[in-house]
Amino acid sequence: MRRIFNLLAMVFLVACGVPEDAKVPDIKGLEREIIALGDFVDAHEAAKVAQISYDYSLQLRSEYQVTDPPLIHNTKVNQGLRPRGLCWHWADDLEARLRGENLQTLSLHRAIANSDNLRIEHSTVILSERGAPMQSGIVLDPWRYGGHLFWAPVAEDTRYRWKPRSQVLLSRAE
Repeated sequence: MRRIFNLLAMVFLVACGVPEDAKVPDIKGLEREIIALGDFVDAHEAAKVAQISYDYSLQLRSEYQVTDPPLIHNTKVNQGLRPRGLCWHWADDLEARLRGENLQTLSLHRAIANSDNLRIEHSTVILSERGAPMQSGIVLDPWRYGGHLFWAPVAEDTRYRWKPRSQVLLSRAE
């Protein structure tokens, strides 16, 4: 029985690992994707946001003392063994850092996935052209790979169905 448990634990850990390509920052790729959000996106602002998103995610990884895949780190946070590192911590901190840049051509949105099913709820930041809906934006998710930034257009993020955080919170209040 113990052997089966150990085998399942190993499979779980491998499945939760960080893909090797996610460990290599693609700052220029993110910058290009941000610029492509719309004609009014400032290229310098896009470059700054791309750089900060990668750098700050790695800084948070260090501050949160991340040494494990996200779900294991969550367990450590919930047990008081790590100071922070739940998905909403990452989202709160990245959002605050980017808001501190006083963005002029880009908007930040907060989103939640899995609020209406049995999977673990997940929070993130979404970046869009100023005034555009979050569905046309880019997911900035530092939690997913434990501080190695995941990003993708919302429509291409097949792992999660994102809803505006305000909508999720409003439905809970009803």
